[in-house]
Amino acid sequence: MFLLRSLLFGIIFYIGSVPYVLAALLGAHISQPLLRASVHGWSRFHYDCAKWLLGIKVVVDGKLSEEPVLYAIKHEAMFETIDMPRLFHLPAVITKRELFDIPGWGPAAKAYGMIPVDREAGASALRAMITLARKMQADGRPIVIFPEGTRVPHGERPPLQSGFAGLYKLLGLPVVPIAVNSGVLTPKGKPWWHSGTMTYKVGETIPPGLPRDEVEARVHAAINALNDPA
Repeated sequence: MFLLRSLLFGIIFYIGSVPYVLAALLGAHISQPLLRASVHGWSRFHYDCAKWLLGIKVVVDGKLSEEPVLYAIKHEAMFETIDMPRLFHLPAVITKRELFDIPGWGPAAKAYGMIPVDREAGASALRAMITLARKMQADGRPIVIFPEGTRVPHGERPPLQSGFAGLYKLLGLPVVPIAVNSGVLTPKGKPWWHSGTMTYKVGETIPPGLPRDEVEARVHAAINALNDPA
């Protein structure tokens, strides 16, 4: 049954995404409100498809910040990537540069305010990322980063990428770490989903200005909280 539900989800979600992507691309050129409405509508459409077609319930355990902060989030599936505009108000999500090369999606994502990062470009990429993140920060938008750098199977705990510490230091923002257990519902690299509950566990806000070792240790522990046995 879960294979059939996953197939139905894929068909309806990807076909249904076309109008949102086209509207976002149009909005990127002529109307910022249209662009933002399209992105938020697409994120909500994804959430509704997951809820009604896959039987996935989403729970937020804890309170999200009402102030602009740096969100550091565990990354186990594409679900949380698409869910960010629904979960937060106008999030500026840091994501790999290759995604901006996708026709249609790339230009719309850039116009919305997503922040590309090229992990192979070293210091120059970090400077460009910081410049754009500061612009989003000045606009009062939360910054979202997946500090482990890529999707990982549930239960794995790779070290944080070095760019996180630089971003934390230079932006001077509090960090809100969030654990995610979406990987329990879908094996990495597999096209199917299982029904169940996906949880965002909001950790304790971490103040700015801490030493690198301390902030990295606290964030790493918090975003992996759902990997710990009950």
